[in-house]
Amino acid sequence: MKIFDTIAAISTPQGKGGVAMIRISGSDALSVAEAVFEPVSGKSLSEIGVGRMVYGRIFERLPNGDKSCIDDGMAVYFKAPHSFTTEDTVEISCHGGSFVSRCVLSAVLSAGARHASAGEFTRRAFLGGRIDLSEAEAIGKLLEAKNINQLHLARGGMSGILTDKTAAIYNALREMLGSIYAKIDFPDEDLAQMSADEMRERLEDILCSLEKLAATYRTGRAVNEGIKTVICGRTNAGKSSVYNRLTGDDSAIVTDIEGTTRDILKETVTLGKTTLRIYDTAGLRATADTVENIGIERALSEISTAELVLAVFDTSRELSQDDIELVERLKALECPTIALLNKSDIGSAMDTKVLFESFEHIVNVSAKDGSGFHELGALVESMFIDIDIDLSNDAVVADARQYSSIIRASECIRSALGGMLDGMALDLCCIDIEGAMQSLGELEGREVGEEIVSEIFSKFCVGK
Repeated sequence: MKIFDTIAAISTPQGKGGVAMIRISGSDALSVAEAVFEPVSGKSLSEIGVGRMVYGRIFERLPNGDKSCIDDGMAVYFKAPHSFTTEDTVEISCHGGSFVSRCVLSAVLSAGARHASAGEFTRRAFLGGRIDLSEAEAIGKLLEAKNINQLHLARGGMSGILTDKTAAIYNALREMLGSIYAKIDFPDEDLAQMSADEMRERLEDILCSLEKLAATYRTGRAVNEGIKTVICGRTNAGKSSVYNRLTGDDSAIVTDIEGTTRDILKETVTLGKTTLRIYDTAGLRATADTVENIGIERALSEISTAELVLAVFDTSRELSQDDIELVERLKALECPTIALLNKSDIGSAMDTKVLFESFEHIVNVSAKDGSGFHELGALVESMFIDIDIDLSNDAVVADARQYSSIIRASECIRSALGGMLDGMALDLCCIDIEGAMQSLGELEGREVGEEIVSEIFSKFCVGK
């Protein structure tokens, strides 16, 4: 595939709407647009100039060479490099019907453009140096945002806050290497060499900065990717009712019959500032039902890989042997567990002493009337969200790729510091410093492989 050929796509969602926009980008963008769009003023787009939106008519070319009007609309021309992709770009807006927008796109493609692949416009912005890879990922997060916190996190990433932070560390390491290598390469020159103590002090400061950045991933991940949260408990404890309360929908079947839930239900929800990937599981009990046992095995498997467990107990009934076995099983987990004392609206018949002795976190809730769920949200926030982090204005690591780069850079700096403490020559320690720079460069996309770049942009919608 050519990198700078001319591409086009519908850049607004499919379906009915007031306006649809077709974006054209590449070296022939202007000529392609002029083949299908004619301003009513009689001037061409090139004569009207850049950055001016004009009204006109959109045509398709018939096989016999005649023109057929598809729609009327607006067009604006952006000349390279002053566009999102850094290429010549024309955006044509027509009426927002699915069929008419497809007809306009078809006319553009017939005039010489190629249909853009997923994320190709943003990828060209990256290749053109308009944005770095972290900022491109933030754009993807903005498109996928489902709550205000994800929106703030994406906007912060798009503004380059994380990039600025890591670039400052990268430049500090580069300056350090330059000082050391200059002295090595030109030993007879009067060059100020950084002492071992100064180098160690700077590396310790850099390591501290990297560790602080890495620590933001817990919050970034809780907002962006979500926490795997498994709802478990004995049969008829109210697990599916809790699930429905969290999702705001009656997606889980709720009956008085034990063993109603037999398979795993999954949904992503927002609870406070956190995003939870919740799993509703089969009730845990001894049963001879083959199908129900399969559901129980799946429930136990999900519990073993959970990052947060919501253990539901029906306080309107006495604590059962199934409850006790669940408590013992959850004690062995490394992830945090919250005991939900459900049906608080109808009073308690349960001696909860065992639960208070076994769980650090307990919340009284009613899945029926919703009481206690605000307190649950606040508790989950306190577990996964750093309240001192401003999602819009602080550098926050939001995905696994970024986190991995920062961790590798930190390990390289620790290795360099360890070598210095062991008396290793400074020039040998520089190998680890170069490794740290490479990891930080990958975070920004300086030295990232083609496969990783392709994977990132493949997740974008066509037209972005």
